[in-house]
Amino acid sequence: MSPRTTDSSSRDGAKLTPPAVAPSPDDFDATEPGRQARRATTAGTYRFEERTTGRLADFRRTLPRNLAASALGIGTYLGDCTDDEDAAYARTIRAAIKAGVNVLDTAINYRCQRSERAVGHAVAEAIASGEARRDELIICTKGGYVALDGEPPASREAYDLWLETEMFASGLVTREELVRGGHSIAPRYVAHQLERSRENLGVRTIDLYYLHNPEEQLLAVDRATFRQRMRAAFAMLEERAESGEIAGYGCATWNGFRVVPEHRQHLTLAELIALAREVGGTTHHFRAVQLPVSLAMREAARLPTQPLGRKLVPLLEAADALGVGVVASAPLMQGRLTAGLPNEMHDLFPECATDAQRALRFASSLPGVSVVLTGMRRGEHLVENLDAWRS
Repeated sequence: MSPRTTDSSSRDGAKLTPPAVAPSPDDFDATEPGRQARRATTAGTYRFEERTTGRLADFRRTLPRNLAASALGIGTYLGDCTDDEDAAYARTIRAAIKAGVNVLDTAINYRCQRSERAVGHAVAEAIASGEARRDELIICTKGGYVALDGEPPASREAYDLWLETEMFASGLVTREELVRGGHSIAPRYVAHQLERSRENLGVRTIDLYYLHNPEEQLLAVDRATFRQRMRAAFAMLEERAESGEIAGYGCATWNGFRVVPEHRQHLTLAELIALAREVGGTTHHFRAVQLPVSLAMREAARLPTQPLGRKLVPLLEAADALGVGVVASAPLMQGRLTAGLPNEMHDLFPECATDAQRALRFASSLPGVSVVLTGMRRGEHLVENLDAWRS
């Protein structure tokens, strides 16, 4: 699969035209003065896009539910559990919003819940200052891993004691439901984490909620048990979507969609969509998947891992056929692709000044990729990465 052309006029013209979609009552909070938006909307995200100037047309993308999305999203995975790192993330997220980035990605377990809180702080400040409105921002998080609070335990013994008192004794999760010492998709546990995430982020509705690396379960249980657990988790998420706590859900993975069907951790996207239909009907809320896509991890574009009809196709082709959005993680391989790229990459993206920019543009240019996420907690990294799309 080849990258898209880099011509700035190649992606649906210079501006996206918002589809004619009537607002849903679920988009607004009737309890707040002025019917404040509670989640990203078609009108809001296209309004945000109209204010984004100085970028190539390819910077303007779409995600399912008719949301206009920036090609670059900000990730919040790396960093120490310190106040300084919290402040750095919050500053950079707010600067990113000012610069036209409206996809904000985090997870409850990132930095012991500090990353979610940093996102929430930045969003609250951006809204209070008038720099953005809630309906313009696509806020995404994940649940599944054990989420510590504030800082990690000092030892394995301290962690085991914490599990005993906070998880098992409280009835939040059973020993059988917790696999590999720290992962659960039990509905009761994920619902608890979802509520905590909403509090951390300071939002009524999370736009996209991922089950985090569900393939971890396959290292501990058989396929039949895994299917039962995923079905139960999806049923709970469909209920939360109907109640307005989330707008949609999906799966954020590392190995699941990249490995061959014979691999123990393989995930089949068509089967996951079938499960969503079982519990949610044809109007189910399964919206997107997240997985690594980069020059070093090209399986989503090249390796036929996904059954589709009677053939195997790469994940990106399967997602397109099934109407599922794709968000690419680790496009820079945690900094390893920021230098030393071959000369062919210089020729492919001549408008880019650095290898980091070329790596980002490569991942985002693959047909089927909507958004690429990269962790940014320094202003200079934000500027460099955004300049990959400077017109």
